[in-house]
Amino acid sequence: MRVLQLEINGDAREVAAHDHWTLLEVLRYSLGLVGSKQGCDKGDCGSCTVLFDGKPVLSCLTLAGSAVGHQVTTIEGLAPKPTGTLQPVLDPVQVAFNDCGALQCGFCQPGMMLSARALLNTNAEPSREEIHQALSGNLCRCTGYTQIVQAVETAVARIAQGDGASASNDGAAGHSPPDDGVSA
Repeated sequence: MRVLQLEINGDAREVAAHDHWTLLEVLRYSLGLVGSKQGCDKGDCGSCTVLFDGKPVLSCLTLAGSAVGHQVTTIEGLAPKPTGTLQPVLDPVQVAFNDCGALQCGFCQPGMMLSARALLNTNAEPSREEIHQALSGNLCRCTGYTQIVQAVETAVARIAQGDGASASNDGAAGHSPPDDGVSA
């Protein structure tokens, strides 16, 4: 084992890990960040997608040690909690997925949302074809993808109108989830 110094969701984290451990294993089983799902374990489904320096990567195929010196964003980090608050500020992608009914069982959604966010970080006005391409590494068994693509298009429109966080998710005003009395 060796100690890894990682930057996860903007926080410096120290974790002991074997050289053969994947980033997904460290995130889920050492750091308790279970938003990234363990699906196929071979890079086929995209449910383990995280952002690695802003680009989507499959954490089940990424060795944890390779994340040293890089910024890793999980679905938990997509909705940061502003200083002094308990409620996260939802990213426009998260709000649009909810509003468009793109959330089904939820297993693929963290990877879908992070892939969509990565696209919008580099392309403020993607075409439908570019959206399909950006999401092509993420599989969903519940939907026909129509609502998922609509959600990304809705996020694009809302960001363009200034309704929600900026494309870089730099802490600009966003949406807070309703307080339903249930803690996450």
